[in-house]
Amino acid sequence: MSELIYLDYAAATPVDADVLAAMQPYFSEKFYNPSATYLQAKAVRKDVEAARHKVAQTLGVRPSEIVFTAGGTEANNLAIHGIMSKHPDAEVVVTAVEHDSVLKSAAEHSHSIAPVLPNGRLNLRALQKTITDATLLVSVMLVNNEIGTLLQVSDVAEIIANVREKRAARGITRPIYLHTDAAQAPLYFNVQPVKLGVDLMTLNGGKIYGPKQSGMLYVKTGVQLSPRIVGGGQELGRRSGTENVASIIGFSVALEKAAARYQQAHRAMYELQRYFLQGFGENIPTAVVDGDRKHSTPNNVHMTFPGVDNERLMMELDEAGIICAEGSACSASSDEPSHVLKAIGLSDETARSTLRFTMGRSTTKAHIDYVIATLQKLLANY
Repeated sequence: MSELIYLDYAAATPVDADVLAAMQPYFSEKFYNPSATYLQAKAVRKDVEAARHKVAQTLGVRPSEIVFTAGGTEANNLAIHGIMSKHPDAEVVVTAVEHDSVLKSAAEHSHSIAPVLPNGRLNLRALQKTITDATLLVSVMLVNNEIGTLLQVSDVAEIIANVREKRAARGITRPIYLHTDAAQAPLYFNVQPVKLGVDLMTLNGGKIYGPKQSGMLYVKTGVQLSPRIVGGGQELGRRSGTENVASIIGFSVALEKAAARYQQAHRAMYELQRYFLQGFGENIPTAVVDGDRKHSTPNNVHMTFPGVDNERLMMELDEAGIICAEGSACSASSDEPSHVLKAIGLSDETARSTLRFTMGRSTTKAHIDYVIATLQKLLANY
């Protein structure tokens, strides 16, 4: 096949044409600093706030609950450190499969790590046991970025609500909050915070056909958050720095489009996922599916190829015009096996035999046929 087949949409998505068109004026004629006081700058300020209202309306929340950030990593850092910094005696609970930005932020505070099951889903009973009277924050991602598993955030919200009731009955005043990193979810799931039952939520524009280094943190009214970046007091004092107006505008359009089509996109991608897995089952039966196929994002196909060096196989696929991933792009430079794969019980050797294929809007059945055929040829040499 002459065209490049890109199957790493969990790492990055191309910017949607409508998103790019909406951003373009803010690189040229609308370049003004929205914090300035002259008329042109005030007009740009109105555009920023219109984007905030659009995001809030899409998510079913208040505009004041939206904090624009430079991507998901910053939003996760703000959520963890912003909540924990004023409570040195408190604890944060995170799952073993969280993004590194959550795990490394939690590691700077008193923390506990909740285990997951071999399919990557939460062990809810084990999670409950990790929550103590010292717990101030629980962070559970919605969709895992490596194996695609959908975690039970709404169930955790019920657990948190029960903890609040019991604390109130015992006269314990310490609050408890729930944060979710939903960066991988908006294209295929409803991510409205009220539906999920969360107090804080991270989104990332670069995963939803928006610009990289764009995103947001939802902060429910009443949640006290300390800023990580101080200065001019932008974003209601929660994130200082001159606003990246083009990225904010682009993010708002990308999120609006994702929310409008997520159900249709889920159905279409689910059919492609089924076709992909059927291709593996019929042509490469030795390959093993990782994660939970019943509870997963429909664009992720994570496979183990027993006895195969995944780095070598990925390079061979690259030479054949197929782009996929060994795991998370954020930790691609590390020689250590993925912490997610180790958390679901894979040995170091097995973890080094896995590849992640994540599909997107341009993926077709013809692409999948070519990938399966190419893998058959390559694996015959192992």
